[in-house]
Amino acid sequence: MRRILLTLEYDGTHFAGLQTQARGKPPPFVPSAEGDSGRLKVRPVRTVQQVLEAALGKIPGTKPRIWASGRTDAGVHAIAMPVHYDTEDSIPTEKIPYALNSLLPADIRAIAAQEVSADFHARKSCHWREYRYRIAQRRMPPALERTRAWWIPHSLNLIPMRHALEYLPGTHDFRAFAIKEERTTIRQIFRTHLEVWPTEGGREIWIEFVGSGFLRGQVRSMVGTLVEVGLGKRDSSSIAALLEGGTRKDAGVTAPAHGLYFVRAGYQPYRQ
Repeated sequence: MRRILLTLEYDGTHFAGLQTQARGKPPPFVPSAEGDSGRLKVRPVRTVQQVLEAALGKIPGTKPRIWASGRTDAGVHAIAMPVHYDTEDSIPTEKIPYALNSLLPADIRAIAAQEVSADFHARKSCHWREYRYRIAQRRMPPALERTRAWWIPHSLNLIPMRHALEYLPGTHDFRAFAIKEERTTIRQIFRTHLEVWPTEGGREIWIEFVGSGFLRGQVRSMVGTLVEVGLGKRDSSSIAALLEGGTRKDAGVTAPAHGLYFVRAGYQPYRQ
């Protein structure tokens, strides 16, 4: 038996998130208009874990069960998501991505594989995760990036947005940015960054976060709050008040899922 660390890239547009619903519960269903009869049918919700484990199950000797370093909600994308699984197959490690990609749909790809020690765990061994949020700021709505970036036609003032970002690094209680979170809401952020790229007819804004871990909806809630700062709807210093004792209703809107990307994870202590 060997343990394989696999790096995934996927377009989250047609996935209901990474994680499959807990075992022992009936699978969720969503309506579908497919079928020649024209009658409404139902189909299981599609997740990254479900699709990948189905592909792994077709490889003899492989245990079709994965563990990921993080999680992504419905519509969120991944550039390099690490997952691990165990296998007794004889496929050379460098050939695993090719074998898996022949079994996977076009919106998910294995881009690298390596053998790791038996005590390695994609989530528990992880020291930090990096997320990026993309905002398309232009007058006209994008066609090519409509499911990959949040379109905002209004002008954003980046100076107070950058100032607001300075409050976030460190260990804080992020409950004001958490959505339906039952765990502790204290998290550590190592780095925040805002970068601007010129585009045809406008610009693209990248907001990046590196942290030990993130709460459900935290990054999108932070981005939505930062956008309100950029629009002049709230002062940049309001971030400090949110971290000191704010609740979710005190923070800004939740940014759309399709602008968010899981960028990478690190298995050594973070160095900026």
